[in-house]
Amino acid sequence: MSVTPLPDSPTPPTPLPGALKGHEVTELLHAWGAGDAKASEALVPLVYDELRRQARRALRREGVGHTLQATALVHEAWLRLEGQHEARWESRTQFLAVAAQMMRRVLVDHARTRRALKRGGGGTQVTLGDAANEVAMSDGVDVLALDDALSRLAVLDPRKARLVELRYFAGLSIPEAATAMGVSQATLGREWAVARMWLRRELEP
Repeated sequence: MSVTPLPDSPTPPTPLPGALKGHEVTELLHAWGAGDAKASEALVPLVYDELRRQARRALRREGVGHTLQATALVHEAWLRLEGQHEARWESRTQFLAVAAQMMRRVLVDHARTRRALKRGGGGTQVTLGDAANEVAMSDGVDVLALDDALSRLAVLDPRKARLVELRYFAGLSIPEAATAMGVSQATLGREWAVARMWLRRELEP
């Protein structure tokens, strides 16, 4: 796949009904996965705004002084998405879930770079969840500690780890995450509560 540059100031896409837009995105994802470079170019204006929303949601939880901007996070994540040569794109929600994984990697790499530049200084602080589902932490959470905790959780319970990733890095609601994961909302609601308790225990000093 060739790398498709993202616009610095993207032109807003022509408004489309939600169902039609989702169908068009899915068709373009299938074509992109089949090696159609033009499909990647056509996909950009349809998903760019949503990717920026994901980036802003993730960056809102970053501590004061974080230097990575939403546009830069989207661009870096997009480059990594373009590198997923073996990916089998299935739907818009699946694509956004993978985008969340890429944003997680970008944020973690950025935090590691900042820590190295500070010669072992403190990591970037974040908070978990939204206002209604906040994980109670006294001074926020080190994004590197969060990444390590999620890696440990993935060994114990991959689905809960993916749920936290979708909720934190993609900012998906429980209904949206349920759609992306193919699991009932009731089940994910219970698993989200358990995952938050586990993370609180793992991440509190």
